[in-house]
Amino acid sequence: MEGNDGDGWVAPTWEELVRDHSDMVYRVAFRLTGNRPDAEDLTQDVFVRAFRSIHSFEPGTLTGWLHRITTNLFLDQARRRKRLSFDPMAEAAENVKSRHREPGDEMVDQSLDHDVARALASLPPDQRVAVVLCDIEGLSYDEIADILDVKLGAVRSRIHRGRERLRRSLAHRKPAEGHGRLLGAPDELPGQAVDIAPDPTLQQVLKR
Repeated sequence: MEGNDGDGWVAPTWEELVRDHSDMVYRVAFRLTGNRPDAEDLTQDVFVRAFRSIHSFEPGTLTGWLHRITTNLFLDQARRRKRLSFDPMAEAAENVKSRHREPGDEMVDQSLDHDVARALASLPPDQRVAVVLCDIEGLSYDEIADILDVKLGAVRSRIHRGRERLRRSLAHRKPAEGHGRLLGAPDELPGQAVDIAPDPTLQQVLKR
């Protein structure tokens, strides 16, 4: 039940919607929010919003539609938090919360090492969304423009600026002279190799 081709399309049940798309929605939510509690809350909000409006779903793919709902809700939450973020102690507590990791996070986030996750979390929300959709989810610029309901030029600008910020944040991970592999994170545990296999996303960003 991936798409709506018009006549004959049957809306999925709640169970089908969650079963078929919860992994994707949670993966995107986790990469946008950077922590498990917020990702779980965002995922729940996405499915509640989606199920309430499933019968108004227009022809297209459910995956793209869910991407749109996920990113719109995330950006709405980011804007609300920005307006309410006047308490530095509350912000510090939020940062501590975002660094807490649960065992299940490793499975979702196994393709992103800690440096990349931190660098993504430092991006402005609009740039983070564009970079996640493009460089991690593998969507085209046209698909991202459709999901975010913005012009193609805005997508290109957000991705370019986001990649530039990531490149600066991850500059310490560039291969050292004479090495073909990326340098390990500065906070790696004793005994870990200094040269580690490059994260695909990290490799992609640093080459651009």
